[in-house]
Amino acid sequence: MKNFWQKYKTALIILLVIVVAGGVFFLARAKGGANEVSYKTVKVERGSLTATVGATGTARSNQTAKLIWQTSGRVEAVHVQVGESVSAGTVLATLAPDSVAQNIILAQADLVNAQRALDDLMNSSLQQAQAQMNLVAAEQALDDAQEKVDALQYKRASQDTIDNTRAQLDLAEKQVTLAEQVYKRYQNRPDGDAKKAEALLNLTNARLQRDQLQATLNWYLGTPDDLDIAEREAKLALAQAKYEDAKREWERVKDGPTEEDIAAAQARVDAAQAALNLARLAAPFDGTITFVNVKPGDEVSPGMVGFRMDDLSRLLVDVEISEVDINSVQVGQEVTMTFDAVLGKEYHGKVVEVGAVGENAQGAVNFTVTVEITDADESVKPGMTAAVNIVVKEVNDAILVPNRAVRVVNGKRVVYLLKDGAPQMVEIRLGASSDTMSVVVSNNIHEGDLVILNPPTDMGNPGHPPFMGGGK
Repeated sequence: MKNFWQKYKTALIILLVIVVAGGVFFLARAKGGANEVSYKTVKVERGSLTATVGATGTARSNQTAKLIWQTSGRVEAVHVQVGESVSAGTVLATLAPDSVAQNIILAQADLVNAQRALDDLMNSSLQQAQAQMNLVAAEQALDDAQEKVDALQYKRASQDTIDNTRAQLDLAEKQVTLAEQVYKRYQNRPDGDAKKAEALLNLTNARLQRDQLQATLNWYLGTPDDLDIAEREAKLALAQAKYEDAKREWERVKDGPTEEDIAAAQARVDAAQAALNLARLAAPFDGTITFVNVKPGDEVSPGMVGFRMDDLSRLLVDVEISEVDINSVQVGQEVTMTFDAVLGKEYHGKVVEVGAVGENAQGAVNFTVTVEITDADESVKPGMTAAVNIVVKEVNDAILVPNRAVRVVNGKRVVYLLKDGAPQMVEIRLGASSDTMSVVVSNNIHEGDLVILNPPTDMGNPGHPPFMGGGK
């Protein structure tokens, strides 16, 4: 070992000097490099900015309906197929009459009768004439009943009638006396004797005449009993009630049918029609058949879907917008959108409805915004997913800075400008923003300034993302 050190001593010393010198050189180089920073900058420029709010949604038709059977039966005919355009009221399918419930079959007769009654109500004057005739008859019956009640308060006959009846009764008594005297002459004759029979007949007639006159006189001189009074008053009350009913009916119909009468008659027509409609499915609006689930001969039951219809005259997209952005969205704003299923093509539209009430979903409040596609073609179909960008603001000739250059320091938005080779922090206020740029609304940034995109991390909030959105 001693011999090795002596033999290579000079070489080892030279090698050690070289290593130390190299270490000093690289350390000095590294130290000097730490003081040299390479900043990436861009010039502040004036330009235009389009601020958008983005969201995704699903395309849908303007109106959609699933047509469901409400009764059981056997399909007799299907009149449409998928893709066919139909008008509101078009019958799409019908059930065989012999396969439906009895009340549906009888609904046809009910409909005819109800429609006839409605037509009579609207066009016939028979109801008014009948009501008027009933009123006249009721009024006459009331007058008669009143006269009979009023008669209870007066004598049954005048004094002259009573005197006349008394006189006739006196004469009748005398006729009876004479007839009895004549009959006594022949009463002992055998039966069958003509004289005896004639005398008996005259006596009998005289007594009947006397008794009748006596009864008449008694009635003239008498007063009505309680039963007679009660009967006449009851008849008067009944006549009065019938008159009031007839009068109300006349008042109701004299000017023609009322709205209530027409509504009631129309309701009977509608009820019969509704029962009849159970045996068929009809289009509720103008649209396109997009689904057919029945064939002739199929047995259907309540709740089964027969058809689906869509109004494809307008295609809409519903998107959910955060409460943070909703106040910048307004009806009429322009929209651009793309579809996952339609590559390489951009579509356009406009906002047609902005939800007034938000819904809380997993702690986030969103509002539904509806967009109409204004240049939809056959490639766009209901159910497709769309990426929607709503143009909420357009700014021209404004000072713009990249969003990636914005930092937040102590709660304030700042950028770093490169001046005389050194970074200088400047507090700013921002206006509208897009995905990449923001408008500077403060006056301390000027066109041509160099803004630093990568300021040293110890000069701001390390790792803080660029600010995006409207500013203060």
